[in-house]
Amino acid sequence: MQWTLSDAHPQSPTDSVARMEAVVNLYQEVMKHADPRIQNYPLMGSPLLMTSILLSYVYFVLSLGPRIMANRKPFQLRGFMVVYNFSLVALSLYIVHEFLMSGWLSTYTWRCDPVDYSNSPEALRMVRVAWVFLFSKYIELMDTVIFILRKKDGQVTFLHVFHHSVLPWSWWWGIKFAPGGMGSFHAMINSSVHVIMYLYYGLSALGPVAQPYLWWKKHMTAIQLVRRGLVGL
Repeated sequence: MQWTLSDAHPQSPTDSVARMEAVVNLYQEVMKHADPRIQNYPLMGSPLLMTSILLSYVYFVLSLGPRIMANRKPFQLRGFMVVYNFSLVALSLYIVHEFLMSGWLSTYTWRCDPVDYSNSPEALRMVRVAWVFLFSKYIELMDTVIFILRKKDGQVTFLHVFHHSVLPWSWWWGIKFAPGGMGSFHAMINSSVHVIMYLYYGLSALGPVAQPYLWWKKHMTAIQLVRRGLVGL
């Protein structure tokens, strides 16, 4: 007769229920500290929906999408890419403007500024733009979908997928409890760089007619490094 360690400490249904109750109680206790001002924004009631979206994204870009496109010709999507990229330029500009107007050009000191949890117009404006930034990250999941549909699988790197899935997930938790303060500096810098990045992508999608205006392509890597340096300060 084979004996295992589990025989010495058999698991009972009661133990499983107790553990589940402990997890639920911990979750409820943590959520008591969430910022009520953002509770009613779309996707902010529970982490389940946003986690499901991100898991579906990872499954599509790593498994389902490549299998669907395996025996198909790549889509061109040129017109869509022009509209998509220039729309994200406009959205990123709006986000940068709102971050500046809701604190960074008024009450913030550009040091370790705390979150303003009041219901002042400026504080609520910061909450709103923090959510808009989060929502923009879900829109940007389309970056990878475009790669898949165009069969540019070499651009779907681990770092790319990790960045596009983990950033919105972590930002959800960030603004759930602290929408504003020093944490918003990262979002403002990220959106500033995305203005340049999506402008480049949009011009590239226009084809040869825009090539003379892409002389600054060689500076894109340097811009990304500056962004990471500023966020790390």
